[in-house]
Order: sequence, then structure tokens, then C-alpha cells
Amino acid sequence: MGEKSSEDSHGDVSAYTTDGVTVYYDKSRCIHSGECVRGLPQVFDTKQQPWVQPGNADAEAVAEAIHRCPSGALQYELADGPDEQPETPTRIDPQIDGPLYVRGDLRIALDEGLLTDTRAALCRCGRSGNKPFCDKTCERSGWSSTWHPPADE
Repeated sequence: MGEKSSEDSHGDVSAYTTDGVTVYYDKSRCIHSGECVRGLPQVFDTKQQPWVQPGNADAEAVAEAIHRCPSGALQYELADGPDEQPETPTRIDPQIDGPLYVRGDLRIALDEGLLTDTRAALCRCGRSGNKPFCDKTCERSGWSSTWHPPADE
């Protein structure tokens, strides 16, 4: 822990590598849910540069924190471990006045081809500039869903 990490950026995806784990961050898919920062603030700190410092925790803790990212903007690759496994069965969790959080063995059709993934935040309002992914346009535009969870959830 604490070793230096390197950052490599290609388009909207940045890679942060240290011994044991590489963290990938796709800025275009981030909806700023804050799960990473709340889950492992010593690694995900928006006040630091770079904001991802995977060497500040063990690789398995980094992977666990990334798994909580609902949008799939954060991904990981363990040097000595398994790839992230999709949840089964596939789960779709509509967020009040927000996206559909989807987890499972996903195949998402994009203009540039088929994306295989385990997590995504999909647009529900139809107004996203990054379809099929949510970009929080729903919040900025005042869109409201008609679905609300039962009171006992």
C-alpha cells in the first residue's frame, strides 16, 4: 500500500495503475453517485490529483468499493485475481426521478457496437446526451417519474 500509481488517459477513460490493481474511470458514464468516495475515501478523493489513488488500499478493498459504483464508470482489473462477476439474476433498480440501475450479465447496444458489462445507469427520461446511459439531465430538466417505491421499501 502507499506505492505510487500511474495515470493513463484515452478519451473519456483514464487508467490508474499500482501493484495489484488497475482502476479504469470512464468520465462519460459517471453520474457522481459518490459510492466510491463514501466507500473508500483514501483511494477516491476528489480533492487530490489524481483523484484515484489505488495504492492507498489493498487491491481487494479497491475492487469491493468499485463494485458499489452503480453506473459502471469505475471498473477494475486485479493483477492476481478474478474479473468482476456479474450478479445473477440480473437486477433492475429504478431510482426515484432518476436512472435505472442495472446489474448483471449485460449486453448494451451502442452505435459503435455491443458493450458487455456488469453495471450501468441507464437513462429513463429520454433526455440524456449520452444515451443509453444517464447523464443526470433528468435532474437538471425537472423530469419526474411516475413510479415511486411502495412505502415499506
